[in-house]
Amino acid sequence: MKKRSFILILFLVLQSNSALLWAQTEPEEIKLDTDQFQELFYESLLQKGIENYDKAIAALDKAKKIKPNDATVYFELGKNYLALKEYKNAYSSFETSAKIDPKNKWFWIGMYDVTYETKNYNQGIIVINKLIEFDAKYKEDLTSLYMATNQFEKALVLIQELEETIGKTDRREIYKNQILSQGKFQNIEVINLISQIDKYPTEESNYLNLIFLYSKNNEESKAFEVVKKLEKAIPNSEWAQVSLFKSYIDVNDGPKAINAMNIVLASSKIDSKIKHRILNEFLIFSDKNPQYATDLEKAVSYFDNDKSVNVAKELGKFFHAKKQFEKAVKYYEKSLNTRSDEAVETNLLLLQAYTEMKEFSVLAKKSEEMLETFPTQPQFYYYAGLAKNQLREYKKAKDLLEMGMDYVVENKELEINFNIQLGEAYNGLGDFKKKDEFFSKANQLLKEKK
Repeated sequence: MKKRSFILILFLVLQSNSALLWAQTEPEEIKLDTDQFQELFYESLLQKGIENYDKAIAALDKAKKIKPNDATVYFELGKNYLALKEYKNAYSSFETSAKIDPKNKWFWIGMYDVTYETKNYNQGIIVINKLIEFDAKYKEDLTSLYMATNQFEKALVLIQELEETIGKTDRREIYKNQILSQGKFQNIEVINLISQIDKYPTEESNYLNLIFLYSKNNEESKAFEVVKKLEKAIPNSEWAQVSLFKSYIDVNDGPKAINAMNIVLASSKIDSKIKHRILNEFLIFSDKNPQYATDLEKAVSYFDNDKSVNVAKELGKFFHAKKQFEKAVKYYEKSLNTRSDEAVETNLLLLQAYTEMKEFSVLAKKSEEMLETFPTQPQFYYYAGLAKNQLREYKKAKDLLEMGMDYVVENKELEINFNIQLGEAYNGLGDFKKKDEFFSKANQLLKEKK
């Protein structure tokens, strides 16, 4: 009885073990799955290499069933979907690979590539911030993304950080100039530059950028304060000469002031507004110290190609207002030799200066030359007629004035002057009736003007 019981128990144990053995995977089956996965994966690479992206995806889908948590499979799927421009599937595949293995930066790069292709810059910012954890160089990309999404304040702060840590680049300089063209962001840069000057007192570019910003906003006094700081920190700087020039002028040291001024005016680094201010101060100085008049003429030559301000003409007007007509004429002539865009206005100023000097022969010659170039400008006829009257060439005066009167339109003052000169011409010709007629008309126009 005992023997039978033992045999029965043994039979049941064997049966039980047999069931367990059947449930386990055979080693051959594991090897078979691995071989099949590798074959499918390599097949996908082969198909991708010959641009059969659909077939590559089909092979990867089969491989994925064998190894559902293999991050590389999803990464390869993402690359094939991206090649087919199936962006949603591509991003989803790269995202899955990154979830499985978040420490592999290439999976995040795949996601970033999709956002770039689809111009989904806001999503790109999220991804790039993750990539920055792997490599700080991606901050350059983040700068561009901030610009693309109009997040200018963030872009400016990041640009400032990168300038301090790795230096400047042309692209970031373009970005910064674009941002600073909008006045509301300039204060951020001003604060940054002041901070940079405190940290790095011998870095000239920070002073120059701050001077430029202040000059651009017409804050000249602040700009000059920065120049003074620059002069103390970097005495051999070209910009330091701006401050030194002012100091020399204040102590009436002409030669040193001239030397500093010439360095400033010749510099390509210094803003034109600063140069104009330097010249203006030297103009006032040389007016009080005529021995430096020649140096003033040389200084004006630095502005011959300045398109923003006709410096020679402005100096002519300065001396004109002070009734120093010979000097005014010199600068008007210089202006006409270097600038043709303001020829009419400058010539009229020149002719008025010759009139004030009573140089009527020159006035006649110059005004008639102008008529050849500007035959419809009534002012040139007026000056030509005035000159001929003064030279007692009354017939020529009358002809020029009558011709010019036809071009006078809605200019009562000029019309009055024409009538007065015509009266003078007819008086010289002995036609007193006509003389009275034109003088009477001039008087009537004067009353109407009042």
